[in-house]
Amino acid sequence: MPDQTAARPPSVPPARAAAQSPPAALSARVLDRLTAVTDVAESPTPWGRLTSEAFPGEVGSVRYFTGSGAVASVVHISLVVPPIGLDSHMVFAFGAAEGPLPHFTLDSVHAGEGYAFHLDLVQRADLASHPAYTDAVYGSLTPAHGSAAEIPGLAPAAIGPRQRALMSPWMLVHRADEAALRAVGPIAENYLEHWLNLAGDFPPAAADEVKDTDLADRDRRLRAALFSREIDPVWAQVDRLLGPATTDALRGLLITGGPGGAEGDAS
Repeated sequence: MPDQTAARPPSVPPARAAAQSPPAALSARVLDRLTAVTDVAESPTPWGRLTSEAFPGEVGSVRYFTGSGAVASVVHISLVVPPIGLDSHMVFAFGAAEGPLPHFTLDSVHAGEGYAFHLDLVQRADLASHPAYTDAVYGSLTPAHGSAAEIPGLAPAAIGPRQRALMSPWMLVHRADEAALRAVGPIAENYLEHWLNLAGDFPPAAADEVKDTDLADRDRRLRAALFSREIDPVWAQVDRLLGPATTDALRGLLITGGPGGAEGDAS
């Protein structure tokens, strides 16, 4: 795979993030770093400006990037609706369908009186039967994962076992106060830098070990489940804000990796 980590640019200057809310600043910092290092190119979509029948003006935006190497696409969705206290930002970076690179995901949210975040590298093969892959992708994340338990103000978020089954054991999903969310920043950056290293030079032994897996087929089924209405109740909330048609279009973008894809397929 091409080296996508060479000559990395510096991180986003703190002054740029200072004027943003904590969830928006964390998301922007991660997105800017990710897109700069992987050299993906931004492409327009019909959802650059999201609107709602329930609220005047813009309620969110979508940014979409594509690549030709290990990173196939990056989707950033923001929903910001002050009247209902919603400030939500999601980054999802997808590895190539036929490759072993895990998908990187970060959600950072302010809703009502509290904050929340979700961070993971989503595995591309069964971890129990692929120890070399597991060690290469997740081994070095263990200290960062464990450090979250030491942050005051974090509490585990309530998600069901069906959702947990789709993610990795190194997933972090917590409710937080503002100070705790800010303290999560270095952990998110640790996960991101490790993922960028994998994108630039995935360990050959780990890649060889998962050749027994039809990675593209597994990814297609995984993404259909990850963004399923039946599994993730958040889509019902997005429905109420954006309407079912726009919600399904965004689900299709996440499932397929392209703005014209049908929601049941994946790239």
